[in-house]
Amino acid sequence: MEKFTQLSGVAAPLPIINVDTDMIIPKQFLKTIKRTGLGRNLFDEMRYNEDGSEKPDFVLNRAPWREAKILVAGDNFGCGSSREHAPWAIADFGIRCIIAPSFADIFYNNCFKNAILPIILPADQVAALSVRAASDDPVMTVDLESQTITAGDLEIAFEIDEFRKHCLLNGLDDIALTMERVGKIEAYEQRQRTDFPWLAAR
Repeated sequence: MEKFTQLSGVAAPLPIINVDTDMIIPKQFLKTIKRTGLGRNLFDEMRYNEDGSEKPDFVLNRAPWREAKILVAGDNFGCGSSREHAPWAIADFGIRCIIAPSFADIFYNNCFKNAILPIILPADQVAALSVRAASDDPVMTVDLESQTITAGDLEIAFEIDEFRKHCLLNGLDDIALTMERVGKIEAYEQRQRTDFPWLAAR
């Protein structure tokens, strides 16, 4: 998994509450098990007309926000079904950080497994960042080590679980965490073969 240390880039405002996973990536795009290619259909129904043309008023279809790396969202972001395709689509688009007053639990957990940093802040701070994201200078810097967001003259601190922070800083997903203990796993398997040889014979 890609490490997350510091991220600087354009932040896009999406001040909509209860954005569910079907809005993030509609069900017709869930046939793939690949993590790539889904960014094209992120927020599909909000981004495109029925003929496939872009809706010019949607934020991610406009410069500079079409290059957004940070999303400033509304309350209860990622609610609905538990589809992991939602963070896959967000990451494939290029967004590595989402800032919101609250997240749906399963979506929040899935973000960490896909190198996305979800940041929970009070509503007034999210509103201030959303205003900044909608301005002529929407560039922000998110520093995970210092746990700060910098946007112009704004500097906001955020909280994050220490274990989740460790995993993001070091690029550790569930598989990588398991592989850190490969020596102990192999030693256990060797003991099993020695102490219970009939199990290995199966």
